[in-house]
Amino acid sequence: MSHRYQGRCHCGAIRFSFTTGQAIDSALRCNCSMCAPKGVPMSTMVFEREELNIEANDDALGLYQFGARTAKHFFCKHCGIYPFNETARVPGKYRVNLGCIDEIDATSLPFEVFDGRHQL
Repeated sequence: MSHRYQGRCHCGAIRFSFTTGQAIDSALRCNCSMCAPKGVPMSTMVFEREELNIEANDDALGLYQFGARTAKHFFCKHCGIYPFNETARVPGKYRVNLGCIDEIDATSLPFEVFDGRHQL
C-alpha cells in the first residue's frame, strides 16, 4: 500500500511531497553539532531527489553546509525551518523533517540516534 505525505515549512514558502511503500512510524535523530541543537526528527528512509516533489517560492530555499560539506542542510530563508537535507550518511539521498508533515505527530515517534558527532 502506498502512503503519500505532504510537508511544508512554517510559512509555506517551501512545500514538498513524496510517496512511500510503507507508513512512517519511526524517526532518526542525529547528534552532530548542526542537528542536535535543532532536535529535528528526520525520516529513517532516504529518498532520491526525483522522489521528492519540492516547490519553493523564488529565493525561499537556502542552503547551509559545514565540515566536509557532504551534507546539504536546506532551510527556508523566510521562517528558518529546515524541511529536508541531503545526507552525509547516504550521500546523494535525502531525508525529510517529519515535523513539517501535518499528518504525523513527529514528537510521539520512537527514534534511533545516528552518531554524526563522531562520523563527520
